[in-house]
Amino acid sequence: MPPGPVVVDVLGATLTDEDRSRIRHPAAGAVILFARNYENPEQLAQLTAEIERQREPALPICVDHEGGRVQRFREGFTAIPPMRLLGKLWDRDRDAAKEAAASIGYIIAAELGAHGVDFSFAPVLDLDYGGSSVIGDRALHFDPTAVGALGACLVRGLAQGGVAAVAKHFPGHGYAEADSHVAVPRDGRTFKEIARKDIAPYKQVIEAGLAAVMPAHVIYSEVDSQPA
Repeated sequence: MPPGPVVVDVLGATLTDEDRSRIRHPAAGAVILFARNYENPEQLAQLTAEIERQREPALPICVDHEGGRVQRFREGFTAIPPMRLLGKLWDRDRDAAKEAAASIGYIIAAELGAHGVDFSFAPVLDLDYGGSSVIGDRALHFDPTAVGALGACLVRGLAQGGVAAVAKHFPGHGYAEADSHVAVPRDGRTFKEIARKDIAPYKQVIEAGLAAVMPAHVIYSEVDSQPA
């Protein structure tokens, strides 16, 4: 099977000629933005508009905007709390937690969409096993039922605000302890256990309108010798 389109990045707060060439390349399928691409809301709107002008139809623009530690745009944007706080609220009041999750999803989407961003790599559906520092408070909860319910509310809120949701890290990064940005984590559990726990939330979130998933760069050694 030939490789599909790739997500490309850009260097800084404005496009360079090299950026324009990369965006126009036929293999480019989307553009991802990072903190280095952001100065303020007005600059972001100008940058996304210029990116859109490079192709017809325009490439979708995306960002990691989960809240907590992973929120690329800060000044001028609402500070989104780490998702673990929604899980703690769930333990006290499930209805309030679901309402808060939907509201947070809507706020994220409304602000991103107003500045030309089409989708966010959120929500995180990894279970909070307690051993992964790279996931940590990014996870909603340890209980798959809680993660599925809160994740579905986040997805509905994002959709209401006009931004697509891409859940991560399928089929689950919460059990593996290493950081996949700098190493190749391993998860030695059986597929049956992974499916029963980590994959379980995805069904509910997909039914809520999830657009796509981001795979985990983890080796599930009892399933395959290659990363997901």
